[in-house]
Amino acid sequence: MNEFQDETIKGETVKTDFTEDMTYSEYLGLDKILSAQHTLTDAHDEKLFIIVHQVSELWMSLIIHEINSACEDIKVDQHKQAFKKLARVGNIQKQLIQVWEVLSTMTPSDYLKFRNDLGNSSGFQSFQNRMIEFNLGYKTTHALKIYENDTHIYNQLKTQLERPSLYDETIKAVHRAGFNIDEEVLNRKVTENYVPNKSVKEAFKEIYLNSDKYFDLYELLEKLTDVEDRYSQWRFRHMKTVQRIIGFKMGTGGSSGVNYLKRVIDLSFFPELWELRTEL
Repeated sequence: MNEFQDETIKGETVKTDFTEDMTYSEYLGLDKILSAQHTLTDAHDEKLFIIVHQVSELWMSLIIHEINSACEDIKVDQHKQAFKKLARVGNIQKQLIQVWEVLSTMTPSDYLKFRNDLGNSSGFQSFQNRMIEFNLGYKTTHALKIYENDTHIYNQLKTQLERPSLYDETIKAVHRAGFNIDEEVLNRKVTENYVPNKSVKEAFKEIYLNSDKYFDLYELLEKLTDVEDRYSQWRFRHMKTVQRIIGFKMGTGGSSGVNYLKRVIDLSFFPELWELRTEL
């Protein structure tokens, strides 16, 4: 041990012998994580591009974990446990929104140095983003087709597709609390997109007008609003970052790029929560 290290840990009981014990790096699998940036070119900004998307996928993995667990809590009316997890999702979403600021430091000319080498790979193919959409009730099957030849990913997507969404579980919780919800909503096919329903909006409206009486349900609805609000912010920052870097070029995966991203900004996961605000 050199003199600098001796001085640094003097008076501390820092463990330095890991012959038989697990280190911090081993626990986190840093050898795999830090060696997973396989650039295809010598372009300086390609490493930035890879890390931004890898970090985003790690955060998405945690969002899926938290929302699935929150759904299980809501299913048994453990709302406070769900609140904590959904609040955590909101803070993760802030990190995802902020990551676009980092990518925005890459200029169009920087990206051109390696864009063609990406081939047809694209963020459009992010299966975890699709799983989050499934979590929130937007059920589309094009991602399943992309991964038909990858059994592991395909099965994850299919399992998530067939689970009731966060919105489904919330509506059922509202029904269990004594509110009238149409049977067609309660028994709907969860692999299909949710269709707005008047009975749901009327139930939500009563909860908002009597928030003290139904505070747990009121808070739950607000947590869902927070999640969708931040998801829309993430979509907007994504769109503006892409526009800043490639303008209106077609996406590498074949999508229309910015035009597609603009269209999805206004898609609503929880339509009644937004509609009733005009009526309150």
